[in-house]
Amino acid sequence: MRAGILADGAIAGAAGTTALNVVTYLDMTLRARPASNTPERSAGRVAEVAHLNLGPEPQATNRRSGLGPLLGYGIGIAAGVGFALLTRGRPMPLALAAGLLGGGVMTASGGSYAVFGVSDPRTWSRGDWLSDLIPHLAYGLVAATTWNRLRMPPA
Repeated sequence: MRAGILADGAIAGAAGTTALNVVTYLDMTLRARPASNTPERSAGRVAEVAHLNLGPEPQATNRRSGLGPLLGYGIGIAAGVGFALLTRGRPMPLALAAGLLGGGVMTASGGSYAVFGVSDPRTWSRGDWLSDLIPHLAYGLVAATTWNRLRMPPA
């Protein structure tokens, strides 16, 4: 597989991740809600499982604060690359691509929360689900649009 296809997938994933973050921060601003600590807690669990010493407190807290968002970017970009492999570099119908990308990233992040014991999606309220679903829909739509644009044949 050509490296350009994988790079386009990474670019699409990064664009989608940016959209997810913008929608999340907009939601925080509009509803005056605090930031979730789930990414930081996930980073802490990943570090524990990997036997990675984050150092003494407060350095460990600061490292978890940095690693949490980095894990999110990693999931978003990896999903774009995975999508590139799945499609073998071909453009896809927008609704299908957006659903696969957004749903895949939502499943990967929510699944990791459950696997690491950070959060149990089965206990989430309707508001919790909407706060998670809407940014992932934005991820899927922007990543899919970017992917299809990058994979269009030159005019």
